[in-house]
Amino acid sequence: MTRTPALGVMLPRDLDQAQVLTFARRADDAGFDEVWVVEDLGFRGGIAQAAAVLATTTRIRVGIGILPAAVRNVAFAAMEVATLAQLFPGRVDVGIGHGMPDWVRSVGAWPARPLTLLEEYVTTLRALLRGETVTSPDGSPLGLRDVALDPSSVPDVVPDLLAGVRGPRSLAAAGRVADGTVLAEPVTPEYARAALAQVAPTRPHRVVAYEVAAVDDDGAAALDTARPALAWIGEPDWDVHIAPLPFADDFRALRASCATREEFAARLPAGWVAQLALAGTPDDVHARTAALAEAGVTSVVLLPAGPDPLAALASLGRLC
Repeated sequence: MTRTPALGVMLPRDLDQAQVLTFARRADDAGFDEVWVVEDLGFRGGIAQAAAVLATTTRIRVGIGILPAAVRNVAFAAMEVATLAQLFPGRVDVGIGHGMPDWVRSVGAWPARPLTLLEEYVTTLRALLRGETVTSPDGSPLGLRDVALDPSSVPDVVPDLLAGVRGPRSLAAAGRVADGTVLAEPVTPEYARAALAQVAPTRPHRVVAYEVAAVDDDGAAALDTARPALAWIGEPDWDVHIAPLPFADDFRALRASCATREEFAARLPAGWVAQLALAGTPDDVHARTAALAEAGVTSVVLLPAGPDPLAALASLGRLC
């Protein structure tokens, strides 16, 4: 029997500062299982956001998606994560990834061996959170020498460490070293299955799926609300999300014929939007969520579409 996935919501990265904690509290009150914060270059920091959201809520799990491994020393990351895990035991999940290459390069931090760094980072962070003393192997990009958390700072509950990745080698690394994988939007059942085949986990492994989302009793109106948020998915980095779909060739041809992302989004057929977003009536979205669970997704994280994030959150709360 397929389990119902946890239902989460994304805290918009550009939400007005006066609404951030209100959004978090309303997500908690609405009954969402998780709220995820993002750490994108130039926006708010992931750890600071997580701390504020955890402190202002009472029940909801808080995921950080994602911390770029190359920009934060792993020992200091362990100190920050351990603090959250001690103060809010069992409520913290930590996503770690390469980060967007252009962003990481722009701050001078892109590593020579990103895959090696990611694997060693996840493994080392977990060891430090367990109270172990770590010395990195010779040639490691981490360079730790006899580093450990003070016993007073070791959390009783070690948070899950999930890899936010999409390339085949990185997905395989997630299967080797991470407790789960965070998949960027859009996640269709076809893409989830393809990604999990590359992850090939040998132990329990969570799969967190980000999804553009809109709910309305008028299903067509929900699709129209979600459509602009799909403008980016025609770009080359997103092709792995599209490749498993039966309309992949037509999708690529449509993008090639459009001068702008906005034109592309406007011309997306409604049927494609319905497959690339969780948008429609509550029944429509519940059915799509069930299909994702059958494909192996364990958490569905909704990205509120539309101009008013708080109003969108209220609509999405009907799914809880």
